[in-house]
Amino acid sequence: MTTATRITALRYTMIVFGVIYIVGIHTLIRLWPSGWSWGEAGSQYLTMMLAVYATLGVFLILGSRDPLANRSLIWFTVWSNVAHSAVMTFQAITMPMETGHLLGDVPALLLLSAVLAILTPRQEKTATVTSLGTRRVA
Repeated sequence: MTTATRITALRYTMIVFGVIYIVGIHTLIRLWPSGWSWGEAGSQYLTMMLAVYATLGVFLILGSRDPLANRSLIWFTVWSNVAHSAVMTFQAITMPMETGHLLGDVPALLLLSAVLAILTPRQEKTATVTSLGTRRVA
């Protein structure tokens, strides 16, 4: 895959994932609560999580205009999803009433992370000249 194709795919992926974060998670919670909603129905936790993910979704959509300039947002999305999935996996294993998440939001977040990680071009190394006149590769 060429870099241009990869960036185009990344742009569309960021938009799709942004929309999923804004409206998709809430929809999935309504359709399949045991795979997407943690704890008791109507908890304040759910509202807080939806607010955080909706905000992330908006920024992914905005960042899709120039993915290379928003690598830190992309990598935050990847690694925060991986961390969140790790915690959810442990909780789903140790809390029998939450095992549905092992087929719902846990693999979904890992899949989103993998797609973003694969599509995101790595930072190109550039040489810079320091104040002492030596070259440093960053």
